[in-house]
Amino acid sequence: MKFQTNKIVKIEIPIGVFSVLKQTTEEFAMSMRIAAAVKWYEQGMVSQEKAAEIAGLCREDFIMALTQFNISPFQYDAKEILEEAGYET
Repeated sequence: MKFQTNKIVKIEIPIGVFSVLKQTTEEFAMSMRIAAAVKWYEQGMVSQEKAAEIAGLCREDFIMALTQFNISPFQYDAKEILEEAGYET
């Protein structure tokens, strides 16, 4: 028995979007995957590993994508890091 490992999701996008963004449909689909994965990671909804999988990237490339969106690869804020290190309560 073979298990399906992926699902296809279809959405309708106005044709003008592709010319405005200067992307092919394939490039647009990849951009959407990456943007969604970055946002979900930023919100703490998914781990870095799962976000990379959603984006269709290896983890290293996903971390590079985070920098393009000005998102830290760390899911902690400065206060949490200081608390973890024992400097702040």
